[in-house]
Amino acid sequence: MLLECKNVCKSYGKKEVLKDINLKLPKGKIVGLLGKNGSGKTTLIKVINGLLSLDKGSVLVDGKMVGVESKKLISYLPERNYLNVHKKVKDIIDYFSDFYEDFDKDKVYKLLDDLNIKADDKLSVMSKGMREKMQLALVMSRRAKLYILDEPMGGVDPATRDYILDTILNNFDDGSTILMSTHLISDIERVLDEVIFIDDGKITRCENADKLRSETGKSIDEVFREDFKC
Repeated sequence: MLLECKNVCKSYGKKEVLKDINLKLPKGKIVGLLGKNGSGKTTLIKVINGLLSLDKGSVLVDGKMVGVESKKLISYLPERNYLNVHKKVKDIIDYFSDFYEDFDKDKVYKLLDDLNIKADDKLSVMSKGMREKMQLALVMSRRAKLYILDEPMGGVDPATRDYILDTILNNFDDGSTILMSTHLISDIERVLDEVIFIDDGKITRCENADKLRSETGKSIDEVFREDFKC
């Protein structure tokens, strides 16, 4: 298994956010982590990335405990854009190249060339959607084993969402896995191999996407709406 979470628990003060999470993800899959706002998606992602400590349980990435070595295997796209808008594109690429051993400089320049983004462009003059695309291009230009994308399509237009999905599909190896958190299920369900539903800090479903559609006769979006209706 590429990712294993065993009895993972996490609280903020007295609020229990993750409640005994058990999860196994194999290699070569695109997996949707689906849940309402506040369900625990981002907390789980941060725990896997080693950005939050566990209260209980363990997380293994390709057999490695969360730490320096596991972080080398993960390429992470956070929910918020973190790029320095005062920098030029080439400066940010040089930073990524210096920081990550598995970063493919030629690949990112090709992806950005497709977007008509030039090396001397400043991020400060780019639209929000263009910055989102650039950040995704940087993340997908690493030769990682696990790509974790937290709301990669939040707040961008439908055309940009299509570009983001195509970039994700075309730029990860068969031996890698993508874990993608989103609430825009109808936009991404066509690419999903597996789905995880999380509600109130607990995993309520972890199933093959095609099997779920076949058994219910419904789209994943429809199943989600039924499971999570108020």
